[in-house]
Amino acid sequence: MSLPAAYLGVIVIWSTTPLAIQWSGQGGGFLFGVSVRMWLGALLAVALSWLLRIRLPQDRAARHTYLAAGLGIFFAMLSVYWASQYIPSGWISVIFGLTPIVTGLMASLWLRERALSPERLLGMLLGLAGLAVIFGRGLHLGPQAVQGLLAMLASVVFHCASAVWVKRLNPGLHGLSVTTGGLLVSAPLFLLAWALTGQHWPQALPLRAVVSIGYLALFGSVLGFALYYYVLRHMEAGRVALITLITPVIALLLGNLLNGEPVDALVYAGAVLILAGLASYQWGVQLWRFAWVRE
Repeated sequence: MSLPAAYLGVIVIWSTTPLAIQWSGQGGGFLFGVSVRMWLGALLAVALSWLLRIRLPQDRAARHTYLAAGLGIFFAMLSVYWASQYIPSGWISVIFGLTPIVTGLMASLWLRERALSPERLLGMLLGLAGLAVIFGRGLHLGPQAVQGLLAMLASVVFHCASAVWVKRLNPGLHGLSVTTGGLLVSAPLFLLAWALTGQHWPQALPLRAVVSIGYLALFGSVLGFALYYYVLRHMEAGRVALITLITPVIALLLGNLLNGEPVDALVYAGAVLILAGLASYQWGVQLWRFAWVRE
């Protein structure tokens, strides 16, 4: 596979996923959209694993890994889909841009990974400042927008906690095995949540919702992860991290162009602060050294 094509594919998928999430809830509700997506994703992941002859180990460490991944998928995606009812799709990507910072903080506490340098602390403060700006904008949109932002923040925490849990288990599994196992754990949980809330199969769905669910199942749940792990394996981590700087900007523009979502100066200011915080967190030391050498 062409590495640039895979890299571009991850950017496209991650940039379009928030808008597709919002569209997939039209007609059937957010819980229907995420439940069908995860079941389709699980079936596609099993089929792809079989075609590629990638095993799904069943030892104790592997089962714990599937549980960690599956619970992360369930709680993180449930929060994202619920939040998509109340906030613009572009905001979803911007808030999710905090993922590397939150993951790094959890890893430093639980895995004793890289210490929090001044550059990383600055990145966290900038990220928090950007989050505060966006929350301030949400206050003007009403309490439901604030609830949506809180749900998105919870989604980031669930996602990061799951990633650190999987890393701590360190089972040495193939990326597609972890994805498949996680989807097989989370899919029944979504079905249970759908049943417990008294949801019914919708009589009719808009074509846009149907296409969005199919797109998310194939690209968002399976191929997106496969491409990401491929890029991560063959490219420097710093270049991979650039994806999280690119996708929020594209997602904001797509939400504005294709869904008529307003993007004002405060939202852009919050996004810039979050992305600046992410840049400081990821490359603060290198940027400082470069500036020092230039002087």
